Amino acid sequence: PMMPLSLARPGEPGTIRRVAGRDETRRRLAELGFVAESTVTVVSRLAGSLILQVKDSRVALDRDLAGRILV
Repeated sequence: PMMPLSLARPGEPGTIRRVAGRDETRRRLAELGFVAESTVTVVSRLAGSLILQVKDSRVALDRDLAGRILV
């Protein structure tokens, strides 16, 4: 079963299954490396944001945006 990335536990890698949202939201996330079949790990949670490791980058996303990424 898929779940939003915002609910994933820190340290556990997951595979992105789908990115939901409007076209421009999906496009922006894709530019950051959040595309289907990529591996993503929640590094930490900080003041309502998540620090994520995707490909060779660390990216901070707010909880709402992270909730659009389904793993």
